[in-house]
Amino acid sequence: MEWQTYLSIRLKIWAVSSIQSTTNDAFRRSEKVVAGKCSSSLWLAPNPSKRWGELFFLLYTPFWLTLCLGIVVPYKLYEDFKELEYLLLGLVSVLPAFLIPILLVGKADRSLSWKDRYWVKASLWIIIFSYVGNYFWTHYFFTVLGASYTFPSWKMNNVPHTTFLLTNVCFLFYHVTSNLTLRRLQHSVAHLPVKTQWIIKSAWILALSYFIAYLETVAISNFPYYTFVDRTLMYKVGSLFYAIYFLVSFPMFLRIDEEPGDPWDLPRVAVDALGAAMLVTIILDLWRLFLGPIVPIPDTKQCAQPGLPWFPGHTEL
Repeated sequence: MEWQTYLSIRLKIWAVSSIQSTTNDAFRRSEKVVAGKCSSSLWLAPNPSKRWGELFFLLYTPFWLTLCLGIVVPYKLYEDFKELEYLLLGLVSVLPAFLIPILLVGKADRSLSWKDRYWVKASLWIIIFSYVGNYFWTHYFFTVLGASYTFPSWKMNNVPHTTFLLTNVCFLFYHVTSNLTLRRLQHSVAHLPVKTQWIIKSAWILALSYFIAYLETVAISNFPYYTFVDRTLMYKVGSLFYAIYFLVSFPMFLRIDEEPGDPWDLPRVAVDALGAAMLVTIILDLWRLFLGPIVPIPDTKQCAQPGLPWFPGHTEL
């Protein structure tokens, strides 16, 4: 019996030691993740500041998404909104995305100057790109896709201020999501020939761009003051037109601080965003000129008119 007792004690000691060792290993791994030292993730950026910024934008998304699509739209609070309420909705949705990282500085950013933090660079890129998108490209939605905004709002270039604000947080979410998927895809195809990698990644960008464009169109379909001449065509063809934004922007946005040892400064970020915006503008206008509208448009608003759709003579439907 003594040897059984001895064996039992030894087994208990071994079990306790194994559990303690496993626990300690797990704790050390979790510390590395929390501290931003673990860069082996197939989804997350190796750059600690970029990793923190992307995770912040993802975690912030449920706030504005719930506010807009989980409260305002389903409960039809917009029925009592005037210009001020719509503006406040946009401000409440977007301002925390700037204020939170300023007040609660991530551990990865504490040693960095504000202009070197990824969230600042990403925000600047999206501000420029989404501003151009609203100010200019929204008019392609009017003259090519047959869209209309009918809710009361203060406007710039006939585009509601609210859409300028909400587009910012929407595009941050879309582009961070794209970053994660493209990074994961790159790890998966890294062993393939370069041309094959290019084809696979291009196909994924096209599919993801169309999916996000289609999903947004469906998501806001219950808001009655953003209308289309033909909603079915908007879902099918208009989503492809909208996807042109992301076909250009997704691969370009990914490049910010993605390569180790190649940090971007703010002027480079701004120039890159403006370049992406110019390329999208060219492609959209080629569609306008050579493919034309997807729905019947009044003669005074035909897309084949000389000039660009935001010039006099091209007004909202």
